[in-house]
Amino acid sequence: MRFEEFQYVRPGIEAWKASFDTKLETFKNAENFESQVKAMEEINAIRNSMDTMKTLCSIRYTIDSTDEFYCAEQDYFDEISPLVEEKVTEFYKELVNSKFKTELEGRFGRQLFALAEGQLKTFSPEIIELLQQENKLTSEYGKLVAAAKIEFDGKEQTLAQLAAYAENKDRNVRRESIDARMGYFSGNLDKFDGIYDQLVKIRTEIAKKLGYKNFIELGYYRMGRTDYTPEMVANYRKQIIEQVVPLVSKLYARQEKRIGVDELKFYDEQFKFKSGNAEPQGSPEWIIENGQKMYEEMSSETGEFFNFMVEHNLLDLVAKKGKQGGGYCTYLPDFKSPFIFSNFNGTSSDIDVLTHEVGHAFQCYSSRGFEVPEYGWPTMEACEIHSMSMEFFAWPWMKLFFKEQADKYFFSHLADGLVFLPYGVLVDHFQHVIYENPELTPEERRAEWSKLEKIYLPQRNYDGNAYLESGGAWQRQSHIYEVPFYYIDYTLAQVCAFQFWKKMHENREEAWADYIHLCRQGGSKSFLELVKEAKLISPFEDGCLASVVNVLENYLNSIDDEAL
Repeated sequence: MRFEEFQYVRPGIEAWKASFDTKLETFKNAENFESQVKAMEEINAIRNSMDTMKTLCSIRYTIDSTDEFYCAEQDYFDEISPLVEEKVTEFYKELVNSKFKTELEGRFGRQLFALAEGQLKTFSPEIIELLQQENKLTSEYGKLVAAAKIEFDGKEQTLAQLAAYAENKDRNVRRESIDARMGYFSGNLDKFDGIYDQLVKIRTEIAKKLGYKNFIELGYYRMGRTDYTPEMVANYRKQIIEQVVPLVSKLYARQEKRIGVDELKFYDEQFKFKSGNAEPQGSPEWIIENGQKMYEEMSSETGEFFNFMVEHNLLDLVAKKGKQGGGYCTYLPDFKSPFIFSNFNGTSSDIDVLTHEVGHAFQCYSSRGFEVPEYGWPTMEACEIHSMSMEFFAWPWMKLFFKEQADKYFFSHLADGLVFLPYGVLVDHFQHVIYENPELTPEERRAEWSKLEKIYLPQRNYDGNAYLESGGAWQRQSHIYEVPFYYIDYTLAQVCAFQFWKKMHENREEAWADYIHLCRQGGSKSFLELVKEAKLISPFEDGCLASVVNVLENYLNSIDDEAL
C-alpha cells in the first residue's frame, strides 16, 4: 500500500485497555519462560497497533493542521496518551519483576530493562491529568507556529517559506525577512510566553509529585538516558566553550570578510557567499529523482530502502499552507514503514533533509526486525548519529544536486556543523537554568537567554531588533516547548558524525561498514554502548572534541573560501 491508502481507525481506549489487561494477566501468570514470551509478543502487538494509529494521525495532522478531522483526533490522542502510558508502565513493572527476568534478559538484552526501569521513574497514575495538560500545551504551540500567515514579497507565507529569504543576496531582503519572521513571534509574545510558563509549572509539578527536586532528573529519565548525567553534560558544555566557541568566532570573521560586510549581523548569518549560497539546481521532483540515484549507487541496502520509500509515497517534503514547520522522520510499526516530513524551500536545507531525515529512516528500516518496540529506535542522541553521519556519507553525490556549487556546499556544511555546536549547548544550558528556577517570570527567562548567548554566541548582533535583543530567540526552537532536554542530543551526535567524516576520509569502506553495523543495532544498546559499537570516541571523553575539531579546522583552513 501507498501511504494515502493506510487506513486510520480511532482506537477506542476502553476496548484497548481491556485487551491490554487480559494479555498482561497472561504475562503475570505465565508458568514458564516460553509462555511469558508469547504473552509479551501479544502485548507488543497491542502497543504497536495503538502507536501506528497515533503516528498516522500525527503525520496527517502535521501535514495539514487545518484539517478538522485530524485536529480533533490529535486532541483525542493528547487525552488518551497518558492512559496508554499508564498501561505500558504496568507492563514494565511486571517485566522488571518477572521470575524469568534472567532468561528474558538473555533473550532481549539488558537495555530493555534499563529503559523499563527508567520509564517507571517517569510515571504515576496521579500525574495523568497533568500529562494531558502538557500534551495540549505542546499541541497549542505547534498550532500557533503553523498558523503563521505573513505577507512578504507580495504573497502570504508560512514561517518555513519565509526562512528561505534569510539566504537572499540582498541584505535588505534578509533583514526585512528576519524582521517579518520575528514580528510574528513578537506579535504573539503573550501567547508564546503563556504556553511556556504553563509548561514549566506543569512539568515542575509532575516532577514534585514523582518525588524529584525539580524537572531536570525526570527530564533525563524521559529521554531514556541510562549512562550519562547532568554533570557529564555540564563538563561537555564547558569543553564546547573552550574548544569550539573561539573557532566559531574565527569562522564568523571569515564569513564577514567573505560576504563583504563591515559587521556580521544576525540576518547575515545564513548568507554564506557573496555570489549566493549553494542551492539545489532543480525542482523537488528532480531532487527526489537524484536522491533515488544517489542511494542506489551508495549501497544495495540504501538502494532497496529508498526505493521502498518512494514506491510507497512515504515522503511529504514540500512546504504548504497549514503544514507545520520543521522536519522529522517517524515510523509506523504495523506497516513497517518509516515516514519523512519536511518543508522544502529551495535552499540547501532541502538536500540536508534528503540526507538527515533519510539517515533516521534508513536506521529504523534497518532495525525493523527487532522483536520489542523499544529497540526500533535508539535514544535520541544516538538516533541523531545516523542522520548527521548520512549527511557526510552523501558528500560524493552532492554534485548531482548542486552542480558547480558543490564546493560551496561542502565548506558551508562542515562550517555550519561547527557553528551549530555552541548554539545547541546554549539551548541545553538554558533549559537547565529554567527548570532549576521554575519561578522565573517570562521577562527573567528572556534575560537568562541573553546572558547565556553572550557566553556561547559572543559575536551575535541583532542590529536593534527589540524582540531578539530582549532574549526572545529561543521561542523559535520547538524542542524547548515540546521535548525538553532533547536539543543537546544533536550536538553529541554531531561530534560522533564528525568522527565518521574523519574516518570516511581515511577509509570509506571501513567507515561505511561501521555505520551499517550501528544502524542495525537499533535501540538495543545505550548511547555510550552504541558509540563503542561504531568504534567512535565518546563526546564526553576529555580530548574527544579537540581531536575532531582540529582536523576540521585544518580542512576548512585549506580552502580559499573567498574564491567560492
